[in-house]
Amino acid sequence: MSAIDNITEESFYFILTGIPGFESMHIWISVPFFCLYMISMIGNTTILAVIWTEPSLYQPMYMFLSMLTLTDLGLTLTTLPTVMRLLWFNARKISLEACFVQFFFLHGFSFMESSVLLAMAFDRYVAICHPLRYASILTGTVVRRIEMAIIIRCVVGVLPPLFLLKRLPFCHSHVLTHSYCLHQDLIRLVCGDTTINSWYGFGLVIAIYVLDPLLIVCSYALILFSVLRAASPAERLRTFNNCLSHILAVLALYVPMIGLSMVHRFARHASPLVHVVMANVYLLCPPVMNPIIYTVKTRQIRQSILHLFSQKKVY
Repeated sequence: MSAIDNITEESFYFILTGIPGFESMHIWISVPFFCLYMISMIGNTTILAVIWTEPSLYQPMYMFLSMLTLTDLGLTLTTLPTVMRLLWFNARKISLEACFVQFFFLHGFSFMESSVLLAMAFDRYVAICHPLRYASILTGTVVRRIEMAIIIRCVVGVLPPLFLLKRLPFCHSHVLTHSYCLHQDLIRLVCGDTTINSWYGFGLVIAIYVLDPLLIVCSYALILFSVLRAASPAERLRTFNNCLSHILAVLALYVPMIGLSMVHRFARHASPLVHVVMANVYLLCPPVMNPIIYTVKTRQIRQSILHLFSQKKVY
């Protein structure tokens, strides 16, 4: 059955929602949103430029970090147009095609964020537990294959629910509860049988948002066991500092995600404002926090940024 039963595809659109109850203050609310988007774009672009221009950072850890940075930029650029258009111009309409494109990139980059953090956890495990074999295990070819596997995993994960959703009819209200297109938001507007979509979505959540953090925890359990067994107190502290930036990046992704899931599960009848705020925190927290975390906690990144800007001043 077509997704556009009683209306032509060209005229079909969804209605986005801003901040419920604060529509008259959207201009003022746009200021912190715009600032957060700019922090994300400037911070991630700076780290990306540093990694690509500094030969000493051509290492697996920083190659994965550059992929994480690209993912954060993708998340920022995916949601920025619809959010800022809505807050600035009250432009609430989004076409079917544009909504599905945003759906693809939004969920694709979200899955990629989790996958890259898992790859970075593996990198830390090899670096700490098998330091003498680090260069032979994580070669440039292996890193590129891991990055390609991450991209394929995310594309394969997102395309089926997109096609499954496109075949269903949207014959309820076309009003979305967020200022961007989420799968869980779109699926509630369908009046057909969504059993396949629901089960596929459940399996995808298990495969990515449950398995990935579980494997990350396992990698750090092995790291902790190895460090406590063999290292001195000073070496333990140095190892912890080396892993701290990655641990904070993991928390920046999964703590808002868990909070959003708890709100959807246990606070379904809460104010729509709660759901909107949690959804925006979940999407904005990693892109904003990750460049700050890695700039503050990673000495090589910090020194390279200072070196980059000092060179610009000389020229």
